[in-house]
Amino acid sequence: MTREAGTGPDAADAAAPHEDGESGHQPRPRRGGILALLREIALILAISIVLSFVIKTFFFKAFYIPSESMVPTLEENDRIFVNLMVPRNFALTRGDVIVFKDTKGWLPPSTGSQQNWFQESLEFIGLLPDTSQQHLIKRLIGLPGDHVVCCDAQQHITVNGVALNEPYVNPAEVPRPVPFDVTVPAGKVWVMGDNRNHSSDSRFHNASQAGNGFIDESDIEGQATVIAWPLNRLGALGNYPNTFATVPSPK
Repeated sequence: MTREAGTGPDAADAAAPHEDGESGHQPRPRRGGILALLREIALILAISIVLSFVIKTFFFKAFYIPSESMVPTLEENDRIFVNLMVPRNFALTRGDVIVFKDTKGWLPPSTGSQQNWFQESLEFIGLLPDTSQQHLIKRLIGLPGDHVVCCDAQQHITVNGVALNEPYVNPAEVPRPVPFDVTVPAGKVWVMGDNRNHSSDSRFHNASQAGNGFIDESDIEGQATVIAWPLNRLGALGNYPNTFATVPSPK
């Protein structure tokens, strides 16, 4: 004998359909709402700030180019990224474009920052490039022990007796020779700008100021590797290994 649907003692246990299409359970209201969203946004911002600060402190740091001393490699107002692991973890090489602290007084006295506290904070954590006037950028020509001379009969710079063919030098002007004959001491480097006629570099501080034109390796922030802005100049910065390929080790 069969039992008809909807009758008998088991009928009360049968689940009746609800208007929302679900059986037996009402939908739970969402918890948190706008507060949960704000917490997620705050967490993302905090993580981004911490990561930016870590990257800026140990790996890469952004800098602003305020002058024409490295034309055509770098133009005024370029923004660049500097690899902080050179020379901290990796050796310097001739031809590197390096950023270093101005501990020798090459720059005129600073007139003070024109930034507000918000801009300074973003610069500190690495979200804005370093625009301070406490750093310089030049190309490394002589390593410790190198004998660097200007110039040979063809007006070329020589390093350890080998004349350099320098394709990075500004082709718009013939460099004016500034005679020098130096041997780079231990722990120092010799630097020159690519825009030779418009760069106050090691040549012009050779005898007049402390350090005799040499830069302490400990003052080097890192190696400039990438132009990040403006976008039409986006690209990597080379160290022209072919220029220095035949330079022998210093005696």
